[in-house]
Amino acid sequence: MHTLTFLNQRQSEKNLTYPIPDEAQLNQIFEAAVHVPDHGRLQPYRFVVITPEVMPKFQDLLQKGVDELNLGENRRQKAQIICQNSPMFIAVIASLTPNFEKVPIWEQQACASCSVYALQLAACALGFDNAWLTGKWLASEAVRNGLNCTENEQIIALVAIGSCAEKSPVKPKKKSIQSLVSYLTF
Repeated sequence: MHTLTFLNQRQSEKNLTYPIPDEAQLNQIFEAAVHVPDHGRLQPYRFVVITPEVMPKFQDLLQKGVDELNLGENRRQKAQIICQNSPMFIAVIASLTPNFEKVPIWEQQACASCSVYALQLAACALGFDNAWLTGKWLASEAVRNGLNCTENEQIIALVAIGSCAEKSPVKPKKKSIQSLVSYLTF
């Protein structure tokens, strides 16, 4: 597939099953994820693979996070559903260096976010579907502690990864390119 066609057809798929990436494929995905723009060469991110074997315990962590933050029964059910619909997750954690004059926090977060997208594209290139998930529960102490986050780390993505039996049709974007692009003139 031509690269632009590949990029223009990428979309999230949330109802995933097996197969999932094996260790060699995960290494290829991570190799792509570390080749993102990175001012200062800080590599301000790290990855935690959540395999099917630990998914029940990870679901418990998410539900503890929901309870800790009083997010309600709907979010508790959503935590259960996303774990049932995703055989594997990759948590992407921004490892931030505060007060680093050359590279401000926002730029470190942007770099970590780029690593998420590169990870997603690499997974797609290998034939795996995925979705970038977030939620307030990722800021809970239960989830942060479960993923061994330090004070200067933020969980910026939970990438669900696997295979989709029936892919969703490519959905048109809400805004046209013309409404998003302008040219500077003087």
